[in-house]
Amino acid sequence: MRTTGRRALLVAGAAAGATALAGCTSPSGGQVRRPSATEREAERVARAEAALRLRSVTAARGLLERYDATLAAHPALAPRLTPLRRAVAAHMKALGEGGTTVGPATAATTSTPSAPASATPSAPASASATPSAPASASATPSASASATPKSGASPTPVRVAAEPRAALKELAAAERTASDGHTAALLTAPPEYARLLASVAASGAAHAYLLTEGARA
Repeated sequence: MRTTGRRALLVAGAAAGATALAGCTSPSGGQVRRPSATEREAERVARAEAALRLRSVTAARGLLERYDATLAAHPALAPRLTPLRRAVAAHMKALGEGGTTVGPATAATTSTPSAPASATPSAPASASATPSAPASASATPSASASATPKSGASPTPVRVAAEPRAALKELAAAERTASDGHTAALLTAPPEYARLLASVAASGAAHAYLLTEGARA
């Protein structure tokens, strides 16, 4: 009887210890929360809208670059083109106000207690690695210097006609192309952005008309 009692006591103590251990370790484990269907749909819509804004801003930027190139090639056209160019710049800014990138909907959630425990032993290692920081700092200028010429050489120059009237016709064609692109984007744009696209498209059509009539004068 005494042996049986001891065994029962040992079994009960082991079970209690396992339960306490499980209670201490289970909360410390990180868990990744999967996004719900609503969150996935919201992220899909946000990404589609951001891609639409990016396309619209890119079209407006290309048009603005043509205005700048035309003004550089034909400074005498500045009185006629400067107001139109100012409107195109305002359109480009408005079209990109909502942002052109979207982050992930969810992220992995880890428990707070495990972070300090893992960070405490690694502190001396990071301290010993501190002398190597100047080496990375010395490498930074060379990387940025090598990247600068590439970014400056990437944009292709805009060719402008040598004759002012032909240059105006090129601008009018670019305005029509951008206007048609904004009109086509109305089919997939959300209501508020669709109104903006419609306004920009109408303005572009008016610019093309003014440029065409100016070329005929």
